[in-house]
Amino acid sequence: MALLVTAAGTAHAVDNLPPKQPLVRDLSSGGKACATGDGTAYVSAPPRLDAVLYDPEEDNQPVESSPVSGEFEAWWTDASGVERRLTYTTLTLTSGDRQSWRMPDDIPANTVVSWHVRANDGEATSPWSDEGDGSVCSFVYDDESPAKATITSPEYPEPEDVFWVDGVGVYGHFTVDSPSEDVVSYKYGFLGGPYDTVAAERPGAAVTIPYLPLRSGTNRLEVQAVDRAGRISQTSRYDFNVKAGRAPVARWKLDDPAGSRSAAAEAGPTARAGTGVTFGGPAPSRTATSTVVGLDGSGHGFLTSDAPAADIRKTFAVSAWVRPAGTGRTMTVASQDAAGAPGYTLGLRKQDSGAAWSFTIGGARVTGGTPESGEWARVLGLYDAETGKARLYVNGHEVGTAADASPVEASGAFQIGRARGTAGYRDRWHGDVGDVQVHDRVVVPDEVAELAYRKPKLLGHWSLDSATDGVSPEQSGGAPLRLGTGASVYRGSDGSCLPELDPDCPYVPSPLVGDGHLRLDGEHGYAAADGPVVDTGDSFTLGVVVRLADSAPAHPMTVLSQAGEHTDAFKVRYVPSSHTWQLVMPERDEAGAPETVVSQIEGADGGEGSGHRLAVVYDDATDTVKLFLDGHTNAQATGTLPDGWKSTGALQIGRSRTVDSQNGPGWGEYLRGDVDEVQAYAGALRDDDISGLGWSTEPCLC
Repeated sequence: MALLVTAAGTAHAVDNLPPKQPLVRDLSSGGKACATGDGTAYVSAPPRLDAVLYDPEEDNQPVESSPVSGEFEAWWTDASGVERRLTYTTLTLTSGDRQSWRMPDDIPANTVVSWHVRANDGEATSPWSDEGDGSVCSFVYDDESPAKATITSPEYPEPEDVFWVDGVGVYGHFTVDSPSEDVVSYKYGFLGGPYDTVAAERPGAAVTIPYLPLRSGTNRLEVQAVDRAGRISQTSRYDFNVKAGRAPVARWKLDDPAGSRSAAAEAGPTARAGTGVTFGGPAPSRTATSTVVGLDGSGHGFLTSDAPAADIRKTFAVSAWVRPAGTGRTMTVASQDAAGAPGYTLGLRKQDSGAAWSFTIGGARVTGGTPESGEWARVLGLYDAETGKARLYVNGHEVGTAADASPVEASGAFQIGRARGTAGYRDRWHGDVGDVQVHDRVVVPDEVAELAYRKPKLLGHWSLDSATDGVSPEQSGGAPLRLGTGASVYRGSDGSCLPELDPDCPYVPSPLVGDGHLRLDGEHGYAAADGPVVDTGDSFTLGVVVRLADSAPAHPMTVLSQAGEHTDAFKVRYVPSSHTWQLVMPERDEAGAPETVVSQIEGADGGEGSGHRLAVVYDDATDTVKLFLDGHTNAQATGTLPDGWKSTGALQIGRSRTVDSQNGPGWGEYLRGDVDEVQAYAGALRDDDISGLGWSTEPCLC
């Protein structure tokens, strides 16, 4: 029965409906869903029992509330076989509110406790939550943490058993097992990662964690067992020592003397060469490869070991330096014979969208990257039997999308420059090939990058510490920089007068770096080399230290540029309107050609401070260009430049090519400020090496 109070103040009696039966989905034990039997909730502390209780809306008018309380009951059987029961009634709350009962601290541990609940509106009660289609809720309070896990590994025993173990790129499998039968998962972490949690197939079951070492040295695995209640064991530690990655199982450097008819193997069998193979060709610059072979694309342009190089049903990788003579047809760099077909192919594939590098194995194909005629690339195909994935790398970077593969047996001969077909060999390579390697393990990302690394070569380092007759020397005796009008070398104190000892000594500011720097007047001042310093059609790196004389320059100012016939191949300038350093590289040597512009935000110096270290890195292999400011780059300072073009103009310090509406092409954007430590390299410095630029010594390019 409920009373309805009308607006006139009259009270009327209305029939009362009992509260609704609590729904199992609205019940929980310690935050875990209501369940019993195999689904019983395990908790690490006496739990709070929760229920959402409802009183029917139709027995109330809009101005009425729907008060309801909860009646909980819990029971269990104690150690002597006697059933124990507890009851609890909550405060009266509004229908739809969550009602709770915090179980007492003396609730028995490791005992199945069951409970149910019903709602009470003061006049009637609902059915118990386990009546009819309902269900009892159960929980077990677990007051004991699981025991520590043991750790074993057949591939990576602990140092007291075997001190150094193979190795980078070779999977290890670590079995972890806690004696506690209620462990459901294990939290683990290797030194430097990965860190994760792995579930057991059933409570108490051991788990095996695969791990691929990416670097050599001392390593450690730490594991904690987690039981059904969420309790965590003490940490188990397992130390092991990883050797460097083992050498290729087959390698042909292809540096045999001109006129050879076979290729000696550093590992694996000798490879005989067809008559369409020419030894002694020029190798990719700045690599350890000395010479390569040229394949003419004919039926005679191949090398073969007449034996397999690897079991391709297991993990393996194949790689080579390659330079295609053209990209208009599908061509094979390396393959291994199966029955009437290749077990895999690594090479160049012609597609409707254009040529792409390709690795095909076991019905899977990975494509990516853009081959260019006459341009070197390091290509590597990898099949990882542990994951079942095929991957492709070009110039040290993964391309395409890893694909699931199921290789077949391919026990036939290893081929360079061709792939087996049903009626003989096909897809013959036309171009150059060097340093072919086959590994029987994963070649990890750092190793992939190292295989493709082309060590930059220093082209010039101008410290700008001195100038004689308007000429500032290069550190190693190379071509100097010639100073124009308005450019001079500023020198610091010669040490003959020290202000800290003699108060009459004038203060002499220190140069940016070393004993001096170049000072430019912003009107006519510049310095220039006698010709181009970097080949802008290939990878290059430039570094410079610069300090602007004004805090609010009136116009853009260029610190570095190198021109073509119609425009600058690149220029690095400061743009005051956007407070940015910009790198501008036109796509073609044409006036008004589309430009790639990347930038870094930085306020102007105003003639104070140590200036900024700028670096430009163009990587022709990946078609990327980056601008670094004080050793850092970001997405805004990174762009894509598909095809660099070779400039013919001289390197300029402090000015760039401009077009004046009245006077036509000329020089402009003169820099007002200081410049120091200009360094130029053939090749793209790695990001980690950039911080070494801008000092009086060159970075170590190890």
